[in-house]
This record gives sequence, C-alpha cells and structure tokens, in this order.
Amino acid sequence: MRVGIHSGFTFLSFRAKSRNLLLFPETFRDVSTPLDMTKQRAFQRAVLGWYRERGRDLPWRRTRDPYAVLVSEFMLQQTQVGTVLPHYKDWLQRFPNFAALARASEAEVLHAWQGLGYYNRARNLHATAKIVATRHCEHFPRSIDQLQQLPGVGKYTAHAIATFAFDQPVAIIEANTSRLLSRLLDLRIPIDSTAGRNALWNSASALTPKKAPAAYNSALLDLGALVCLPRQPKCGICPVKRFCRAKNPKSLPIKRPRPGTKQLVEKHAFVVEHDKVLLEKSPARWRGMWILPPVKLDGFKPSSLPHPIYTAVFPFTNHRVALKVFRQRLRQIDNGKCWFPFRKLDSIPIPSPHRRAIDALLGLNVSSVHAQR
Repeated sequence: MRVGIHSGFTFLSFRAKSRNLLLFPETFRDVSTPLDMTKQRAFQRAVLGWYRERGRDLPWRRTRDPYAVLVSEFMLQQTQVGTVLPHYKDWLQRFPNFAALARASEAEVLHAWQGLGYYNRARNLHATAKIVATRHCEHFPRSIDQLQQLPGVGKYTAHAIATFAFDQPVAIIEANTSRLLSRLLDLRIPIDSTAGRNALWNSASALTPKKAPAAYNSALLDLGALVCLPRQPKCGICPVKRFCRAKNPKSLPIKRPRPGTKQLVEKHAFVVEHDKVLLEKSPARWRGMWILPPVKLDGFKPSSLPHPIYTAVFPFTNHRVALKVFRQRLRQIDNGKCWFPFRKLDSIPIPSPHRRAIDALLGLNVSSVHAQR
C-alpha cells in the first residue's frame, strides 16, 4: 500500500512498509513517486547543519556508554530536560554502572529517583540493571529485538539506545519528532492511531541517514523542542521550512479525543509524636516508598472528618489527585507503619507529593528534593 499526500509534496513521498495503514481522506491522492533522494539529502544536510550551530549541549550526548544513555532515556520519559539534568548527574555519581545499580536495594533506587515521578521507570531501570549484570555479564544488548525484551524498554527507547549508544541508522518517534514530521507531512490522520504511528515511523525511517544517525536524530529532537513548538512554532527561523507542507503550522497534529481528566481524592493522616512522624510503606501506587498513612473511616462518614490541614493537587498519569491531609491520633500502630525521626526523613524514599506535604506541615526543610512532577 502507498501512502497518499498532497500532490505538490513529492519530497516525503514513500512506499509504506506496513500493509495495514488506513487510507488518507479523499482530498489526498495516492502518490506513487518514490522518495526524491536529492531532496532527502538536502533535508538531512539542513538538519545537521542547524544542529552543529544550534543544538543543545546535553551530558548524555557526550557519551556512547549504553548505561548512561539508558539512564537518560528512562529519565526523559514524560519528563522535561530541565528537570532531568540535575538528577542525571547525581544518579551517575551514585550508580555509575549496571553493576552498581544492580547491587542497590529498591529503597535506595527509589530514594535516588525522587523528584522525577513515575516510579515504575526506576523499578524497570533497576530490573534491567540486574538482567544486564547477571544474564549478559554487563554486556548491553545491541539489537532492537533484544533491547525490547528488557523491562520498560519499548520501541522508542530501544531505537533511541540503538542510535545514541551504537550509532545505528534507526528512526525515533516521540512527542517532538512526531510533531515535526506530522507538520512536514501535513498528516491528516490521528498520530496516536495505528495508522498514524505507522505513517510516522515509516517516514522517519525513510529519512534517517546511514551516516551520523545519532547526530541527525538529536537534531530532530532539538528542532521539535526549540523551533517546531506545539503552540507557537518559530517557522521564520526553521532550517527546514522550505520542505514543510503544513497549511497551518500553528495547528497541532491531529489526535483522537481523550476522555475528560478525572480527579481522585486521597485522604491521609498526619501523626506526629515529639520529633517523629508516622509513615506507612505503600503497597500500591507508591510501592516500596513511605507515605503518610491513609485515613481509615472505620464506619464513619467522610463528612465526619475535620477540615484538612493540608491540600494539594498533582497530576498522575491520565488523571489528577487531590491529596488531603488530616491531623489524627492513632491508638495503635498497624503492620507496615513506622515512626521516623525528622532528621531521617531525607534518607528514605518518599514520593514528592507526600514529601512536600510533610515539609509544609513540619515547617522544616527536611528534603533536598523539591522538584515538581
């Protein structure tokens, strides 16, 4: 099957590798002209030339160490570069290689991850380190198939490691590159559909050069992050604007409508005795971390609770959580709960929303991590 695009835009015409792509709307015609290699090379030269002058100098771009690249990719999932930078340096100092991370306890790993959120990434990174250290004798796999068998490594992460650690000529598609390519292609199908994803991966693969693919992919990421912005793209300074066929570059790529964001309410207790605070090891969302104990109503109605002494709202995956904290006195301490001296709070893994609540309620700077999710 061939992908259809505007008849005037033969530069990015390509034969789709997938046979399962949906046809574009009838306003598009099927184009059988193969990729124009001359314009493809011009596009690549423009991208790489801009990157040499304007690309970001990021620490994970100064290394080909698979471990350092893997750490950066896990940290950058759903997290901005500015948030990752200080955590990345600290992490590598604390866990400089697969062996060091594999030897660490889960509590140490979660504590080091504080401020980055989405803690399953830390657990998956820890599990991957153990696999590499034991099964692979610290030799990191190079093939895409082997990489995707590691915990938490999907298609994008596998391709990113392959290109940034091993300079393999493979495409990468994430938020920035998908926005850039969908505008270049003037893609009119949802980019989060199977058809849209296939179209983006196929077009990106067709454009990826065999020479200097790591620099090229870094350039696309930076173009999306610095120039081809979501709301106000800087088309006037875009180095590839002559190749772009978007009629309205300020419009965002089409996505399928999402259900409304839900807000969940979580009630927790603040129990203090002298210079200690009571915490509970979370069995669910914050598994392996210490949180303020959930409030148990024991048959009483929620309306019987006093006013919360602390309230905060924070995002969590596809919903928002309203954290409400109530002052309470517990008559007995259940299993899983433990008293912690104030001075020890900075050395245990506590999720950022709960740590901020403790900080505010104690009125002390007990945390060195104040990063927002």
